[in-house]
Amino acid sequence: FVFQEPEAQFVVGRVEDEIAFALENLGLPRAEMQARVAHALDLLDLRPLRSRRVEDLSGGEQQRLAIAAALVLRPRLLVLDEPTSQLAPDSAAEVLAVLQRLNRDLGLTILLAEHRLKRVLPLADYLIVLDADGGLRWQGPAAQGMEHLPWLPPVAELGRRLGWSPLPRSLPEARRFVGAAAAQRESVPTSRAETHAEGAPVLLEVQELSAGYAGKEVLHEVSLQVWRGGVTALMGRNGSGKSTLLKALMGLIPLSGGEVRLQGTAIGAWDTPQRARKMAYLPQNPNALLFAETVLEELAVTRRNHGLPVDEGLLLALLRRLGLEEQAGAYPRDLSVGQRQRAALGAVTAVRPQVLLLDEPTRGLDAGARQALIRLLGGWKQAGMGILLVTHDAELCAALADHVVVLEAGRVQAADRPRRAFGACPEFAPQIFRLLPPCLSVDEAVRALQ
Repeated sequence: FVFQEPEAQFVVGRVEDEIAFALENLGLPRAEMQARVAHALDLLDLRPLRSRRVEDLSGGEQQRLAIAAALVLRPRLLVLDEPTSQLAPDSAAEVLAVLQRLNRDLGLTILLAEHRLKRVLPLADYLIVLDADGGLRWQGPAAQGMEHLPWLPPVAELGRRLGWSPLPRSLPEARRFVGAAAAQRESVPTSRAETHAEGAPVLLEVQELSAGYAGKEVLHEVSLQVWRGGVTALMGRNGSGKSTLLKALMGLIPLSGGEVRLQGTAIGAWDTPQRARKMAYLPQNPNALLFAETVLEELAVTRRNHGLPVDEGLLLALLRRLGLEEQAGAYPRDLSVGQRQRAALGAVTAVRPQVLLLDEPTRGLDAGARQALIRLLGGWKQAGMGILLVTHDAELCAALADHVVVLEAGRVQAADRPRRAFGACPEFAPQIFRLLPPCLSVDEAVRALQ
């Protein structure tokens, strides 16, 4: 079994030792253990990380490690809970290809729970759809189950809107429907302006920032800006330095070079309470922020820590916008991963910061909660908040981002408005863009093809 939160299942400190741990408990011969560990490292592309400490890995690297630690046991049934939720598109494709190969070649049975259906639907043989209360809505062959899903991946939703039958489960299937219509179109009407934020005042400016851990530099001369009322999306492969950048901006790791300015003032001039009031940070693991007895109290504690009055009505209104009003009295760590993510978001924004740093905010969210989050962030954006968003969720970027920065090995590979950035780095682009560039959304694609 692979947990939704990979960090919850790690036992030992080093990558190689974590993979070997279960084999040691089984008392396997040393030579067999070494062979199995080496094979698992290669399957999940972890060999370069074999001597690294688990806690120093990125979220995506930890996810691959958790899968390797399960596969090393050579199970007949592998159960995975959202195994691609923290993976970049290339890493997700590689992990799913490994699982597909093990299923095909070795007969491994895989039971997989996943919200990001666009990645897994093309591989599924059988589909089980559950209602919100856990009841069975439908089960049967995956190819016949699309109409029973409560939400559809982008290309399938496009097919539903245009009357395609059967609904496509993958880009290659969708391209067969698009065919000549895409080739004949001269232009694509688009709905999202990409110029708003860059004319606004700069709230956060990063100039040639370099930083790292334990003497090893991870970020190399990274520059970017976050504007008032704008969303800058930070994308890149697992381990490219995205989360490290957010930690550096919050002062959690030291800079080795460059400068960060918050509202035009060097960030070192702000003391920690001032910085935390003006710039909030939601890390990849929300558990780091949850320690109160109730969800409502989490928000109240943040207000008190900043010397601000606690208005329970306003805090309940924030929980309502987060879809957590019914959980106001619940113990935060009893919530689902997605609910904990939203509870932590409520806690860090209860002081109404001017800049918000988010690390994978859609992790663990179903489509309904994800759309609610997009509406909430869109409202904060319109109210003038500046948002720096680390994500592998390309559709989230398409819906919100004014500017996209792509990191590769700690350096800026591309920095531009979304359509141009996705054109330069198509591996990070939304599914609709890869089907019908420069469309970013299903609505744009429908207009282009009708």
